[in-house]
Amino acid sequence: MRILSGQNAVRMVERLSSRATSLTDLEPRVRAIVNHVRRNGDRALRRYAERWDSLARNQSLQVPENELAAAWKTLPPGTRKSLREAAQNIRRFCEWQKPRTWTRTRRGISLGQLAIPLDSVGCYVPGGRYPLVSTLLMTVIPAQVAGVENIRVVSPKPSTEVLAAAGMLGVRDFYRVGGAQAIAALAYGTKTIPRVDKIVGPGNAFVTTAKKLVSFDCSIDFLAGPTEALVLSESGHPKFIAADLVSQAEHDPQTLSIFITTKQAFAKKVALSVEEAARDNTIARKSLQLQGAILLADSREQARAWANTLAPEHITVAREDVPFIRNAGSIFVGDYSPQAAGDYASGPNHVLPTSGQARFRGGLSVLDFVKLITVQELTRDGLHQIGKTVETLAQIEGLRAHATSISVRCAHA
Repeated sequence: MRILSGQNAVRMVERLSSRATSLTDLEPRVRAIVNHVRRNGDRALRRYAERWDSLARNQSLQVPENELAAAWKTLPPGTRKSLREAAQNIRRFCEWQKPRTWTRTRRGISLGQLAIPLDSVGCYVPGGRYPLVSTLLMTVIPAQVAGVENIRVVSPKPSTEVLAAAGMLGVRDFYRVGGAQAIAALAYGTKTIPRVDKIVGPGNAFVTTAKKLVSFDCSIDFLAGPTEALVLSESGHPKFIAADLVSQAEHDPQTLSIFITTKQAFAKKVALSVEEAARDNTIARKSLQLQGAILLADSREQARAWANTLAPEHITVAREDVPFIRNAGSIFVGDYSPQAAGDYASGPNHVLPTSGQARFRGGLSVLDFVKLITVQELTRDGLHQIGKTVETLAQIEGLRAHATSISVRCAHA
């Protein structure tokens, strides 16, 4: 990994702070796919699935529930135990996150909110280089905890483990489709796949572009780009730091891997550890060459400021740094909190904002699957409490009928 200091490090932070996932070049191709599925439904969907997702001609788009159950039974006991434990931890964390319905009453005015689950969601589970069974857990479980009734999972060429995890969670609607065509089916509906209210989950550039194109017709979580890992440390274990950077770098050659410190000697130790850890991992090695860097800050304050400017998907820090981190998808604290723990089984979600989106939102959570509807009830006395204020503000805006809707009630009382 390159070690940058002074103005070189500053320029690197400035360049990375404006990073974005460019989807413009793909939009014409993806738009054609989306429009084809929107117009022709299952016929187009099957055509793409047979061409790109290895769907057999006599194979149904939907996976039968008994096939999901059978997949679960084929797994070794150790695998089933690990899936159950991960699911239990994720579900517990989601329960802690879940927003509540509440009401407060004061001086004749009763105010509250209803936490209403969405009616339907689509969960995209990538099926490319790696079978991301963890993504199925991370998207389906928060939807279940939120109370979503209709959860539809799409995944191209799903592995046995992915099918088994869906069976374990009681998923009823699972479809063997992926790519932009699956996003279009979820957004607009086909005979086989009913439309959903929201689509969540990461995917490749085609999936992300399709989510962008349908986002005015169907809600989405966010547009996810390449994985990002940042470690901010003054005295951590070099091999542990290297292990985190390499583990995230193996996702994709475009993964962003950054280490920030104020200690030059420590930076060199980490660089050597990274080189050693990535020696036999072709994808990670390429990623670290393209997007990896060690930044030497002049002070701890500058190091923290750089971290917040970069707004990374994952960040590892010492406990004393936590209060200073304002922008991150998920924070990992100390030597024994590997970022991979969050990817799989500690509980918090691994579907996290990238490309600087952590400046304005966190990762996927139960909150993504509910809508908060406010409720208000005023008694006659409660209306009198605020009536004059409402009338005055309505008159300032020139909305006389608004003012009258108050005064007519107050006069009647």
